[in-house]
Amino acid sequence: MLTERQRLILNAIVDDYIRSAEPVGSRSISKRGDVGYSPATIRNEMADLEDMGYLEQPHTSAGRIPSHKGYRYYVDHLVPFKFTETSELKELKLLLAEKLNAMEQVIQHTSTILSHMTNYTSILLGPEVFHTSLRHFQLLPLGENMAVAIIVTSTGQVENKTVSLPANVSLSEMERVVNLLNTRLVGVPLYKLKARLYSEIAKEMERNVSEYEAFMKILDTAFDGEPDHRLYLSGTTNMLSQPEFKDVDKVKDIFDLLEETSTIMKIMTPSIGGTGVQVKIGTENDHEAFANCSLITASYSVEGEALGTIGILGPTRMEYGKVISILNMLSKNLTTMLTHRYK
Repeated sequence: MLTERQRLILNAIVDDYIRSAEPVGSRSISKRGDVGYSPATIRNEMADLEDMGYLEQPHTSAGRIPSHKGYRYYVDHLVPFKFTETSELKELKLLLAEKLNAMEQVIQHTSTILSHMTNYTSILLGPEVFHTSLRHFQLLPLGENMAVAIIVTSTGQVENKTVSLPANVSLSEMERVVNLLNTRLVGVPLYKLKARLYSEIAKEMERNVSEYEAFMKILDTAFDGEPDHRLYLSGTTNMLSQPEFKDVDKVKDIFDLLEETSTIMKIMTPSIGGTGVQVKIGTENDHEAFANCSLITASYSVEGEALGTIGILGPTRMEYGKVISILNMLSKNLTTMLTHRYK
């Protein structure tokens, strides 16, 4: 548990180091108007903070820099989340409002603007679900109580799911269900299938299908799938503008990992139940290439289902307050606008 004085000094060191990229000494901290302690007192507290693992001392300097543990404490307890809305952010919000139908262009443009605003690397995972609709549905019996539900999408993708049939269901009843779905749902975006199933199809099924509840369970399972995604990166070379990564060899592993699309998509896929802004600092990241980086992500969703993720990758010496505020604002805006558009 840090004392109020230690919290104040740690906050000052992190702020100064984020701004200067130079180790911070007790004398420079004492000159700050918001600290108010002598260099000797600050030195003693810095030594204690180092012993507790919140600070590190580079071999070539008498100053200190934050450790990963120090950054984590800063993010969890100290970072200010005030951010002034810039002209770029206003432009982005306007773009979201005006061009929501062209989701791919919106995501690409968002990625570019974010990398310019932060001078870090932006990584966006956008759902294919907005571009893909139902072309055809089929339900083929496999035996007495089993069938395969087949969904063919507008992009030509075919998805198969094995489902259990109600006892003694007739082929004519199955055909009636399939015809109803192909009449009413062809051309509907994949994301909207479940909503349409319950808002429109359910009543008609209840009137015309004797095993109504069993078929609803089958269709609920058939339409319950993970969305495919597209990955967008922007500002990859921004890493080279950071003092920590002036040496290209130091960022080679980062660049190599960013080229592994499947790995980055896995990193960025929204976690079940994951809400709000997530911050992974240094070794908290799953891949060694990101051991000296921080990855901040925020998911956007519709009706509680996370559909995509906005992320910023930069050095651990990152402007956390600014980035967290931007991502929090954008994810909420995207969620609100997409919910309104696709509800």
